[in-house]
Amino acid sequence: MAHELYFEDVTIGDEMPKLVKGPLQKLQHVVYAGASGDFNPLHTDDDFAKAVGMKDGVIAHGMLIMGFAGQAITAWVPKKYLKKFGVRFAGMTKPGNTITVTGKVTDKKQEAGQNLVFCELTVTDEAGDVKITGNFTAALPSKA
Repeated sequence: MAHELYFEDVTIGDEMPKLVKGPLQKLQHVVYAGASGDFNPLHTDDDFAKAVGMKDGVIAHGMLIMGFAGQAITAWVPKKYLKKFGVRFAGMTKPGNTITVTGKVTDKKQEAGQNLVFCELTVTDEAGDVKITGNFTAALPSKA
């Protein structure tokens, strides 16, 4: 759970705490399929995945990896302050990959009565291959 974070305590260039998940297991793909209702066999059936061109078999749901990014964000910024969260999917994630979510503050300003903090994030695997890039905005409270 995120601790209280104040606008005055955040500086441009600050890094959010990184989150490491993995190595990912095929079982996580199946559990996520059940939770999300997305039973595309590309995520759960190696034979099917290979038949459609995935030489190494199944790939993770992109939204599972985005969920890890969201977990990293809300471990730092309480979710009640999160205003925007968007990503661009950049690569496929496979079982066995270890995922690392990192991010940093790119801007902060007071606008329309809100203390806004703008951040970028990146999700990579153990080889440094980018899986997701994105950004989020939070409206933080002031200490005053």
